[in-house]
Amino acid sequence: MAERFEPTFDSLYRYSAPQWFRDAKFGIWSHWGPQSVPMFGDWYARNMYIEGTPQYEYHLRHYGHPSKFGYKDICALWKAEKFDPDALIEKYWKAGARYLMTQATHHDHFFNYNSKINRMNSVNVGPHKDILALWKAAADKRGMRFGLSEHLGASFSWWRVNKGCDKKGPYAGVPYDGNDPAYQDFYHANQEHGTDKPEEIFPWYTDNAAFRDYWLRCVDEMIDRFQPDLVYTDGVLPFGSHWMGEAQPAVMDETVYRHGLEAVAKLYNTSIEKNGENQAVYLQKDRNPKIFHVGVLDIEKSQLPGIMPDPWHTDTCIGNWFYDVRDPYKEPDQIVEMLVDIISKNGVMLLNVLQRPDGTIDEYADYILDRLAAWFAVCGEAVYGTRPWRVFGEGDTMVKIEGFREDKTAWNRNDFRFVQKNDAVYAFMMGAKGGDTVTLRSFADQKVSSVELLGVGPVPFEQSCGILVVPLPEKLPAFCANVLKVK
Repeated sequence: MAERFEPTFDSLYRYSAPQWFRDAKFGIWSHWGPQSVPMFGDWYARNMYIEGTPQYEYHLRHYGHPSKFGYKDICALWKAEKFDPDALIEKYWKAGARYLMTQATHHDHFFNYNSKINRMNSVNVGPHKDILALWKAAADKRGMRFGLSEHLGASFSWWRVNKGCDKKGPYAGVPYDGNDPAYQDFYHANQEHGTDKPEEIFPWYTDNAAFRDYWLRCVDEMIDRFQPDLVYTDGVLPFGSHWMGEAQPAVMDETVYRHGLEAVAKLYNTSIEKNGENQAVYLQKDRNPKIFHVGVLDIEKSQLPGIMPDPWHTDTCIGNWFYDVRDPYKEPDQIVEMLVDIISKNGVMLLNVLQRPDGTIDEYADYILDRLAAWFAVCGEAVYGTRPWRVFGEGDTMVKIEGFREDKTAWNRNDFRFVQKNDAVYAFMMGAKGGDTVTLRSFADQKVSSVELLGVGPVPFEQSCGILVVPLPEKLPAFCANVLKVK
């Protein structure tokens, strides 16, 4: 039995990411809950209470004024009546995913499982199903690692807007339903944060001591109930700086992070008790090494410019975070190219696949999954179980790293990304087409004995003065990012 962790920085710095996580490389996220009901995108539960936002205007005309029809009423409309986790897990597995992330709760404070702490949950309200339990049973059946995300830490201050009212019009001064005393346990007794400047999200974390204790009780319940392989916190380690960009003190005050440290230690110790060693992963977004070394760094909808010594994680989505009828989806080739660039730098990628409120995915999401399945069938060998090589890539084209921006990269035939496994280096050709002759310079000090094109087999090559030249067949087996296996 491995040594248990204490809820201190010194103890948790012993953490290292488990092999299964380093090998898996790719997961799929079910970022799904009552906020999917309007099919109007992310943060609906907040923005419907901010006069003048698109969500407010949609809510007013579609459901009625939020003094009469509030978010609690949206929750009651969520039915998940066509939710088939076994069928979805099978699709996700074929599409290359080796772990599943599920949403335990978003900032909306609605729990997607049978909580004994929060009555506003998916068993008591809406679907009348334990969504997470159904997901976990399906993942376990398929042998897929199971994770859950909690976005609860920001909820208390994030949702202060439900205490407001309109400033103009026929409902000017009429309190929103967040003021209803019968639902203060759901909407939070967060009047201390006020309703001025509702467009501002800060403070991200509240100083309210009772809520912080409540957060820890809820996360403890999630860990006890599901014994997850991963837990994702949407923000920094609770309850540190409000957001990732804020400066951290040179000496970390453990009393500030007490709740977060206790939750992380519990996650790891639960895994030790179950497995004899820690196989759990904690994901959070603070890039300060004093913080992220207690788990794995997560970077939302962005990534890193080079190889990081320790594994890291990024989460992205095919469209919006919640189902949104307005947003286009990424093309499959962009998703694959993002994955390849990320794993070449020691990263792991999580992709949110959007679900309608009834639990189904639409035909365009289905198309993306089918294309991913076809690509992994050819190139999966170069993904699973690999590690970064001595350089992550070759060529002048770099992914644009700018906040939450995810532009499609204009690769050319001189752009490559590398990983290694056993005695082979896998060279992903990011822009090469069928019939091209590609030239690689990164093997200048190594004698190449063979080159294979995954999905085809051995291909001719020449190596002169360290330059490796490979003529490609007219037809390539994968629709993008084809792979040369170099020994």
